[in-house]
Amino acid sequence: MSLSNCSLPILGFAAFSGTGKTTLLEALLPKLVKAGIRVAMVKHAHHEFDVDQPGKDSYRLRKAGASQMLISSRFRHALMTETPASEPTLNQILTRLDQSTADLVLVEGFKRENFPKIELHREAVGKPWLYPEDKNIIAIASDSKPDSQLPLLDINDVDNIAAFIERWMQGHLAHTATCDTLAPAMLSVEQGRTKILDQIIPKSKSKRVELKDAFGRVLAEDVISPVNVPAQTNSAMDGYAIRSDDLDAPDYEVQAEVMAGYHYDKPLEKGQTVRVMTGAPVPQNADTVVMREQTVLNEEGHVSVDIRKGAIKPGQNVRQVGEDLREGDVVFSAGTHISSAELGMLASMGLAEVSVKPPVKVAIFSTGDEVQCPGEALKDNCIYDANRFTLFGMLTKLGCRVIDLGIIEDTETALENALSEASTVADMVISSGGVSVGDADYIKSVLARLGEINFWRINMRPGRPLAFGKLGETPFFGLPGNPVAVMVSFLQFVEPAVRKLQGEMHWKPLTLDAVATERMRSRIGRTEYTRGIFNINPNGLLEVRSTGSQGSGILRSMSEANCLIEIVPEQDEANIGDRVRIIPLQGRL
Repeated sequence: MSLSNCSLPILGFAAFSGTGKTTLLEALLPKLVKAGIRVAMVKHAHHEFDVDQPGKDSYRLRKAGASQMLISSRFRHALMTETPASEPTLNQILTRLDQSTADLVLVEGFKRENFPKIELHREAVGKPWLYPEDKNIIAIASDSKPDSQLPLLDINDVDNIAAFIERWMQGHLAHTATCDTLAPAMLSVEQGRTKILDQIIPKSKSKRVELKDAFGRVLAEDVISPVNVPAQTNSAMDGYAIRSDDLDAPDYEVQAEVMAGYHYDKPLEKGQTVRVMTGAPVPQNADTVVMREQTVLNEEGHVSVDIRKGAIKPGQNVRQVGEDLREGDVVFSAGTHISSAELGMLASMGLAEVSVKPPVKVAIFSTGDEVQCPGEALKDNCIYDANRFTLFGMLTKLGCRVIDLGIIEDTETALENALSEASTVADMVISSGGVSVGDADYIKSVLARLGEINFWRINMRPGRPLAFGKLGETPFFGLPGNPVAVMVSFLQFVEPAVRKLQGEMHWKPLTLDAVATERMRSRIGRTEYTRGIFNINPNGLLEVRSTGSQGSGILRSMSEANCLIEIVPEQDEANIGDRVRIIPLQGRL
């Protein structure tokens, strides 16, 4: 839904009946007015209502058939419109407001529509929370504490709620995040990512490859263990195998010494032991291994346990058959990314080859007459192309095969030829540069002829402009021109799409909480990504600081960073000591 009919900040109050929305608003409005805020109010009624009094002239004329009745006096005027065909949307209602005489629109109701809201919740009402399902909720006013990271307000503290609204308004006014920015052209990071992933269809082809060629690939089918791992009950260390029902024996007669790869083929009797090496099968009847350092070998060749070096527990130091994997178990599901640990487990099952998805082929190019290839003499007013090489590295890290189309000159013909070629040879096409608002008209006609492309403004920094769509059936990303914005946009939108395309259906990046060691500003409603450095302080706490200057063109800030600090839309800043969300970059760049 688009709220493009409003040029003011708009804030709703979402709650179930009986929570006291109107009572709260009745107390809240005077405080906002006292603060100099001119408030326009929109209320949704779920039942029939009439604002006119029976017997009055306006009532009589309306009942006589007037579909619109405007009545005016010295102090106020009112327009009553009959809507028998269908209920108007909030966006339609907003056109009726005189926005030149207001600073803020408050909405009671319309809780299913997409705009910022404060959830009101009273425990005594006994209704469920709304915030888990409604991503538009920016704060919670309640008499209890929910399990949420959203700002929590006391529903009975009207002054505090009024102060929150004032701060929220200031954030909106600072970056024009008004109703206009809530239109589909301004999407949240989550909305943009969801829209993209909904259009990504995983590759259906698969190929069986030798195990050594499977590293970094994605499994195309479930892997079921054909064997037990380990195949036999064996010793976890060098020592002596004994029976747990014979722990009190004064000493044990050594029957044999068994190396890994061999076995003792007789049942172990009481008073007997077998020396075993790590990985060697334990004899029949033996179920406990005493490590060599806890034993004493006497002159008769018998072994005793030195209890001064630790008590012996039944079953210790023995790995049971199938303890790691059992025959017939599904070890890995289709869509699992094969790293070193997975490769080792596949080998431990005796598998020589597996079925994997083919690598995703990605065509990349840069646009702009001011962009030059490294190695050339730099012309006046030009820059070297860093974005294409950054994308090459990030895609290669993901196991993609990169098709480098170079730098495309700024002409419609060159762009159309490049896109046409790329869409036929690649599974995905990525360009950098040329997707800002000013550039959109230039390339939109070319993209429209070749496929379906949307130009979006994402409510994030850096990386607001983004183009996404399809060239035929091939996904296309148009990324910003600034180097840092390219990398952040890639991490948030392209990497999840690539992973889904190659079969990883539910991949999500690792996120951690850390303590901020410096103040970090943001704006309500926008996701801010600050390049950061995290570490563990002497007290064992994870803490984080920025890399310094955060300009979108400062590529060094990404080189120095080991994480992104994500300031979520509900925060207007992070102060020293506040907990913030970080996204580690290790293994992704």
